[in-house]
Amino acid sequence: MEIARDEVFGPVLVVIAHDGDDDAVRIANDSPYGLSGMITSTDLDRAKRVAARIRTGTLGINGGLWYGADAPFGGYKQSGVGRQCGLEGLEIFTETKTVGWPSASAD
Repeated sequence: MEIARDEVFGPVLVVIAHDGDDDAVRIANDSPYGLSGMITSTDLDRAKRVAARIRTGTLGINGGLWYGADAPFGGYKQSGVGRQCGLEGLEIFTETKTVGWPSASAD
């Protein structure tokens, strides 16, 4: 369904049946967007393993809050480029320079 693949900003909950962790990850990643997600599980270690495979910029487990001034915020895929907040968010205000020179020859 379109609502399961779009990036909807509103009070929407999409629930899709799956046939195990691999199928759930496939479904979750089957979108051009990847801003945020949530996993609910009675097995925290399993939820962490699944979370590592889901392509979103932020992800909560069992209602865990991921947002804070020190936590980078931004999405994957078509859900944004770059990060806000945290060190990663501050880096956008810096300029990096690379300088190269020939190494000394051993004549």
